[in-house]
Amino acid sequence: MLLPELRRQVLAANLLLESEGLVKLTWGNVSGIDRASGLFVIKPSGVAYADLRAENLVVVDLEGRVVEGDLNPSSDTPTHRILYREFSEIGGICHTHSVHATMFCQAARALPCLGTTHADHFHGTVPVVRELTEAEVAEDYEGNTGLAIASRFRELGLSPEEMPAALQAHHAPFTWGRHALDAVNNSIALEVCCQMALGTHALNPAASPLPAHLLRKHYLRKHGPGAYYGQGGH
Repeated sequence: MLLPELRRQVLAANLLLESEGLVKLTWGNVSGIDRASGLFVIKPSGVAYADLRAENLVVVDLEGRVVEGDLNPSSDTPTHRILYREFSEIGGICHTHSVHATMFCQAARALPCLGTTHADHFHGTVPVVRELTEAEVAEDYEGNTGLAIASRFRELGLSPEEMPAALQAHHAPFTWGRHALDAVNNSIALEVCCQMALGTHALNPAASPLPAHLLRKHYLRKHGPGAYYGQGGH
């Protein structure tokens, strides 16, 4: 069996989607990539989380070919493939239809940084990605979703490491990270920040974005060379 340790990590990440309340039915998937081999492991399409086993995850290459697995890979596999190709820094991808983050997607609204909880995870506004054209949907819906996300990041000059999330208009969120579990943690953070933002705007429709100096402080104390949050691996 190829990539047994990566399979174990991706299985744990997919199971976390359900236990953290990020998915209903089978509305979500996580993958992780082995950059040395250029292969990634992803959830099979439409399989209930309770039925997932490491051996029935699917191994795919960056050309989209199934290398190992008897089941069909997730229908979102082309999006994962494009994001791995376009964002060489990332090691895991998560896609859910979590309720509050999907509300922002369906409204085609970016998520402003309103407080320090958001700044701890996302360096600024989480971008909304344009809706796909009729031709793009007909040609390659999932692949063009990945291309649209990558194009939006280039347009805004965003780093996928500093902004590990995107809100696909009329669809749902995608997050990523250093590995599969990191990608899921970013989905958890995104969902909570979306919920907080909706409540904040309900209380104060004129709520202002977090001041830039607080955004920098909270983001950099957890990320980057001068980070001091946590135990530093000890």
